[in-house]
Amino acid sequence: MQKFEKRLGRENIIIETGRMAKQADGACTVQLGGTVVLVTAVCSKKARENADFFPLTCEYQEKTYAAGKIPGGFFKREGRPSEKEILTARLIDRPIRPLFPTGFVNEMQIVAIVVSSDSENDSDVLAMVGASTALTISDIPFPCPIAAVRVGRIDGKFVINPTFKELASSDLDLVVAGNRSSVLMIESGSNELSEDIILDAIRFGHKEMQVLIDLQEEIQKKCGRKKREVALDKVDDGLIEKVKDAATDKLDEINRLNTKEQREEAMEQLCEELIEKFVTEDSEYTDKDVKTALEMIEKEEVRKFIIEKKKRVDGRSFDEIRPITCEVGVLPRTHGSGLFTRGQTQSLSVATLGTSADEQMIDALEGETQKTFMLHYNFPPFSVGEVRPMRGPGRREIGHGALAERALKPVMPSKEKFPYTVRVVSDILESNGSSSMATVCASTLSLMDAGVPITSPVSGIAIGLVKEKNETIILTDIGGVEDHYGDMDFKAAGTKNGLTAVQMDLKIQGISYDVIKEALEIGKRARLTILDKMTQVIGQPKGDVSAFAPKIVVLKINQEKIGAVIGPGGKVIKKIIQDTGATVDIDDDGTVQVAGNDPKSIEMAVAIIKGITEEPEVGRIYRGKVKRVMPFGAFVEILPGKEGLVHVSELANKFVKNVEDVVKLDDEFDVKLTEIDGQGRLNLSKKQADPDYKPDVDNDKKEYDSRRKKI
Repeated sequence: MQKFEKRLGRENIIIETGRMAKQADGACTVQLGGTVVLVTAVCSKKARENADFFPLTCEYQEKTYAAGKIPGGFFKREGRPSEKEILTARLIDRPIRPLFPTGFVNEMQIVAIVVSSDSENDSDVLAMVGASTALTISDIPFPCPIAAVRVGRIDGKFVINPTFKELASSDLDLVVAGNRSSVLMIESGSNELSEDIILDAIRFGHKEMQVLIDLQEEIQKKCGRKKREVALDKVDDGLIEKVKDAATDKLDEINRLNTKEQREEAMEQLCEELIEKFVTEDSEYTDKDVKTALEMIEKEEVRKFIIEKKKRVDGRSFDEIRPITCEVGVLPRTHGSGLFTRGQTQSLSVATLGTSADEQMIDALEGETQKTFMLHYNFPPFSVGEVRPMRGPGRREIGHGALAERALKPVMPSKEKFPYTVRVVSDILESNGSSSMATVCASTLSLMDAGVPITSPVSGIAIGLVKEKNETIILTDIGGVEDHYGDMDFKAAGTKNGLTAVQMDLKIQGISYDVIKEALEIGKRARLTILDKMTQVIGQPKGDVSAFAPKIVVLKINQEKIGAVIGPGGKVIKKIIQDTGATVDIDDDGTVQVAGNDPKSIEMAVAIIKGITEEPEVGRIYRGKVKRVMPFGAFVEILPGKEGLVHVSELANKFVKNVEDVVKLDDEFDVKLTEIDGQGRLNLSKKQADPDYKPDVDNDKKEYDSRRKKI
């Protein structure tokens, strides 16, 4: 066992190897504070047959025992991955995948397990560092160590790897991964920060992570294994030349076709022709060989088309955005809907408003939290003209939904200002590049249509890159083919005031700060252009929520009265719900949310709750009901369970000989609370509740007393 540590920010990062999981090709634990992640890397010795992609799988698991908890549910064990686990697995994968060479098709699995959690330090960046360390010390041909850090910004100052508590007061949550010389991946959420601040944060994070690369290089020198020799899966050079000669002219024609359908149909036909020509009984070539060779040539031609001819395959200029159309209110019975179309990418977004009962409970290692805003992204097969089974959301769908949610979260109103739970669903109806950014735009439209008072509209754009030797071209609003054959997918979302989300993935081994800066600047111009298109359709949120959305009234009660509203076994609150038809939710702090589609039912429920919890106030007039009639007066209930005495002298502005001459059982009338005596008894007056009552001519009590003496 060997232990290594380096100072990073305010605490040491500790990496230990040689103690656990020794049968893996590479294994280590990474520790920050009391949070420990075990990470392993295993790669098969043989290439996967007929693989046309790098079969890398990354898994991330949070064990409940890490935080001293036992899982819920019947089986009392961890179930399917949570959203946090899926998103972290993607974080591990994204900076590592582009570092392996084309043709490396050996199956590889990276597993990160959180084995200890102090509920203060996030484990995701530790898992990323652990994955790189496990690969670096293994015999897997991993070219160079990488590192990852989280950057926060508190009171204008950057903080490295902030705690959960610090992150709550930070206006930035940025995860950046990189190698020694360049940045490999960015994942950011921010409260409308400028492009310059985001770029400075990236620089800060990349500079700080260098100590982790130093640490991994030190570990590799002391306990790293010799890298194994791996044969890369390559297509025969002779076949590549044959396909190139046969296909180049036709590919040039295909690259001039404007629509995705035309391109795909032409490519499919060309592929069939090439297979028929080169896959014969006498040849060694397979269908896969020809398809791979054609894709290599197509990639080369698309990139050459952009680099040399300074043209894009759909005819646009490098900074041109595809035609945009925006619509709101497209669905009659939903709470809010928006349809956003950009070129051949289309998102239908629907916003639904619910009550606090609809909040999502997140049971994480660091504790339970409630989500009042959710965005879900769906990518059905028909959006790309395919047929495949429709099951639950995949990792990509969860990742895209999380990105769009992060982009919109900073502009969502507080629970105090807008007490609704909001769920937005984006269904991608067509896709030809950047459907996640179309989701951001469509969701903004649906939220404003639903009357959600967002602070500012949000739009998003995807920026691409084609880099060949000394030539670098940045593309605005990339289409599917540019995403597929390009070197970068840089997504930027934000308002007119600043960025709310950034995500960058690469297919090359890093880019410079200059490229990132230019991408941010281009993204800003495009973002503002799209915002202008959107605000022409709906400039601000509607003043009222949909007639089909529940109406909500929020009131605050004394915490000591919560039990009275709920009642024994929930008897009281159930009766309120049954009698009024409204739903009632009570928080531990005394916040009561009454919701329903009928305003009258809400009004009734609120009145009952106020009656149960309200404290009688001297001088206030109440509507009371006679509960008992006595010779000396009447007992009147002014609030549920609260009665007071209206003395016979306070029943009318005249002498009352017999109480029953004035009031009877179950009579209802206004009374004024005149006194709460030392024993807590309520003294009421019917006559003082009369608007015409004049206290300066009130001699009734004296007359009443004198007549009693005569009797």
